[in-house]
Amino acid sequence: MYAWRRMAPEQREHVLQWRKLRSRPWHTPPHPLGGAGEFHISAACYEHASIIGQTPERMDAFAEALHDVLEPCQIRAWCLLPNHYHVYIETADLKQTLADLGRLHGRSSFTWNGEDQQRGRHVWHSISDRQIRDESHGWTTLNYIHHNPVRHGYVSKWQEWPWSSARDYLSHTGAAEALWRWTHYPILDYGSGWDD
Repeated sequence: MYAWRRMAPEQREHVLQWRKLRSRPWHTPPHPLGGAGEFHISAACYEHASIIGQTPERMDAFAEALHDVLEPCQIRAWCLLPNHYHVYIETADLKQTLADLGRLHGRSSFTWNGEDQQRGRHVWHSISDRQIRDESHGWTTLNYIHHNPVRHGYVSKWQEWPWSSARDYLSHTGAAEALWRWTHYPILDYGSGWDD
């Protein structure tokens, strides 16, 4: 997601020309127009600043707002961290879901910049989505999302992180089945370089 920053000027120009010729967005992944399906959606604060995580109350409020926006979708897994979030959803209309999330980002930016007395601050980077290809990709995505707070060093066990669906997942699935899925659908290098 952030390879652009490591590119030389000539590489950036080459990538931009390639994307322009193919009518792709210049700096973001292409989004299918409309469409139903299962998707892994993630969004990060600009330059991974911990803007969401200024206070536990802000985390709580944003988690609630995120769930409200995603109410028309079926949420398979979610995790909110101080500087980004991941959701694995099934939606009937990806374009509408992304538009709704964009409006949530706009509202939260305005509110947080007012609270932090930083009007004009760039809060969000962008929304990234990836369609789930098959069952294996789905379970790996679920494991990745639930493991994210451990990966980033916030907790040592999934169920210790309060802003995640991991507790409900483990309660519903059971430890033995969750462990089986973890070993059969390992995350390996899934997400490598996304949110470092």
